[in-house]
Amino acid sequence: MSTPKRLLIVHHTQSGNTGRLAAAVHEGAQRVAETETRLLRAFDAGTADLLACDGLLLGTPENFGYMSGALKDFFDRTYYPCEGKLVGLPYAVFVSAGNDGTGAVREIGRIANGYGWKTVAEALIVRREITPADLERARELGEAMAAGLAMGVF
Repeated sequence: MSTPKRLLIVHHTQSGNTGRLAAAVHEGAQRVAETETRLLRAFDAGTADLLACDGLLLGTPENFGYMSGALKDFFDRTYYPCEGKLVGLPYAVFVSAGNDGTGAVREIGRIANGYGWKTVAEALIVRREITPADLERARELGEAMAAGLAMGVF
């Protein structure tokens, strides 16, 4: 029997909105029994967690057109220890945005490019109030990522 694929969800939440999205992403990922999923706050996730995963979902609020400082801190702490070790790692992003959200997605993409990761899903950007439909889209993102890992699509 093969080892299950591991999906890591790293997020930061200030107001609770991104946390709600992260919980929904996690719930969706857990629908796929063949994938092990871990949900960690950005300040709690580190190099060992990142090196142990087969896929990554990153969640952040948009702050002044940028990602949260906590997610940036995660990148700062893991970049050099992981440099060159995660080339091709599949990842996707979810953002809770008061405005546009694309700035946070763009900047995460720039950093992910430095790691050598590959984006495997369109960013989920939820603007302003989170609706039940947004939470379902978050569940679908988590489930799709976990299923893709389990089936070896990524």
